[in-house]
Amino acid sequence: MSEGARRYQLVVIPGDGIGPEIVEAALAVLEVVATLEGFAIEVERHEAGAGQYLRSGTNLLPETLDACRAADGVLKGPVGLPGVRLPDGAEAGLLGGVLRGGLDAYANVRPVKRWPGMAAPTRFQPGEVDYVIVRENTEGLYASRGRGVANRWAASDVLFMTRPGVERVCRYAFELAMPRGGAPSAGARRVTCVDKSNVLRSFGFFRAIFEEVAAGYPEVEADALYADAAAQALVMDPGRFDVLVMENFLGDILSDLGGGAVGGIGVCPSGNIGDAHAYFEPIHGSAPTLAGADRANPLGQILAAAMLLDHLGEPAAARRIERAVWSALTSGAVEIGADGCPLGGTSAAARAVVARLVDGASS
Repeated sequence: MSEGARRYQLVVIPGDGIGPEIVEAALAVLEVVATLEGFAIEVERHEAGAGQYLRSGTNLLPETLDACRAADGVLKGPVGLPGVRLPDGAEAGLLGGVLRGGLDAYANVRPVKRWPGMAAPTRFQPGEVDYVIVRENTEGLYASRGRGVANRWAASDVLFMTRPGVERVCRYAFELAMPRGGAPSAGARRVTCVDKSNVLRSFGFFRAIFEEVAAGYPEVEADALYADAAAQALVMDPGRFDVLVMENFLGDILSDLGGGAVGGIGVCPSGNIGDAHAYFEPIHGSAPTLAGADRANPLGQILAAAMLLDHLGEPAAARRIERAVWSALTSGAVEIGADGCPLGGTSAAARAVVARLVDGASS
């Protein structure tokens, strides 16, 4: 950022399928909140994902990764198309492996909140579910991406963890819990370790390091659950959770479970955060059947932009966006249909959030 004025250089990756539409919606919100809060954003767009793979044979150009490293932050749309695959059958457009590793973005941060106006399959009301899953992003089972071995009779992938990797993600989880208001049901600041240490030695390793890190944060309660018990509790008693930390594969599954329990992953943002670099995106996919139809739900992407603002040191702007989304859903200005799409379409939902931003500034 330049001296004097608060000015941020952002790399934007529009992505595939619905990505360009919902990214434009988020940028419209960002531009308005920047004006209201007195800072400026400069956007540099880069193509990456399945479309880029079809054009060039690689899903992420080296110059795009360099731009992400040089930027103040990165806003990314969903990527990947089901029919665009590598010779081994894996999706060619997915960027998780190259971006997370290339930026050393070791903490995948996934807030799960019960928003108003969402038809959820559970009994909990808005405000009663508000936790964050911190998923280790560079190790675990997904470290075997592209490295597994298989023949027609057997296959093997390795679950890999290191002490520095586990220490830093556990420390991140405790630091994240410090300024939060605690679990909704009791108000306690709490970090919960989720693992399968009763079965696998690697998870016993993870839990032991978690307990070592926890000792350095006496003001934050620490507990642990096996992954199967955690899956049940996230549905039956989600209000007890504040921050949860876990291995990569478990975090991938349980964050989607949490999203489903609060009304769908369409309102779930995420951040991929390291010590030097970070990028932000919704947790859902590119939904190519909705592409170009102005039907996709942009709220997860808009809330990812709010997370980006928090990372840039603009928490007031981030809270403005969250309040505008809450107000738009509460008032019915944004109404999410049974299919997960906003009634009136993507652009109308974005305009409703922008209107709440402006109304909130003048009230």
